[in-house]
Amino acid sequence: MSRGFSADDVGAQTGRRFLVTGANAGIGFEVSKILAARGAHVVLACRDEDKAEVAMNRIWVDVPKAELSFQPLDLADLDNVRDAAKAVLAGPRIDVLINNAGVMIPPRTLTKQGYELQFGVNHLGTFALAGLVHPHVDDRIVITGSIAHRNGAMDYSDLSASRSYHNWARYQMSKLANLLHMFELDRRLSAAGRATQAIGCHPGVALTELTRHLPLPLRTLTPLAGPFFNSAAQGAWPTLQAAAGARVQGGDYLGPQGLGEVSGRSGPARATRDARDPKLARELWQRSIELTGVDPGL
Repeated sequence: MSRGFSADDVGAQTGRRFLVTGANAGIGFEVSKILAARGAHVVLACRDEDKAEVAMNRIWVDVPKAELSFQPLDLADLDNVRDAAKAVLAGPRIDVLINNAGVMIPPRTLTKQGYELQFGVNHLGTFALAGLVHPHVDDRIVITGSIAHRNGAMDYSDLSASRSYHNWARYQMSKLANLLHMFELDRRLSAAGRATQAIGCHPGVALTELTRHLPLPLRTLTPLAGPFFNSAAQGAWPTLQAAAGARVQGGDYLGPQGLGEVSGRSGPARATRDARDPKLARELWQRSIELTGVDPGL
């Protein structure tokens, strides 16, 4: 039985270029640091330039020769996503696009275009970015899911959450959308004869800043649960495997190998029947084109 994948298994990445969304903190930061340490050029795509600069300085402390650059990106604003995509397309080609950025169970908030924030950022912003830049990506497009997708259900009837807002249900739906998107994107890339592949991953339960919106009692207990969960560095292992692991194929879905896929080294993960349903995926694809105004042309 395989021992699973960790950061130690990431090989040399010299000459390769990775764009990582949400790279200034948490899993995105850890992924960026490891890839930079292996010789990659890492583009940190983030909303806040000051936070990105802090993150780059932290990486340079550990990896003095790291090749890093910053790309402004706000997934909560589709106009900004288009601007970022134009900048990416005008620059050097990307080997791997890592869609890591996301939000989890915030108070009800809307994107600039009026969509509930979690669906808007986690799925629609990611769909738009990948849809615009995929012709510029040579190897892999990584999309981050969650074990929360298992309880998700697609419901397009109230995308602004104006009638009711249940933050967990909205998060679960956004994560189901991420996996539907990943599987459909890989199918369409393959059908178009592209060498680029789409690969999914999830971090298990990782102690990152995404947990800041948990109810206070749960946040208070989080440090006590630490030994049972992944750190941010450990939570990065599935993303690193999806982005740079050997023997990874398009349509693979990777996550921790411990009990319940909560923690541990990375390997094959379980996606629900709904997540793998081509009919649901095609509907999401078409609706996403209509909602974002971005047609990937696949």
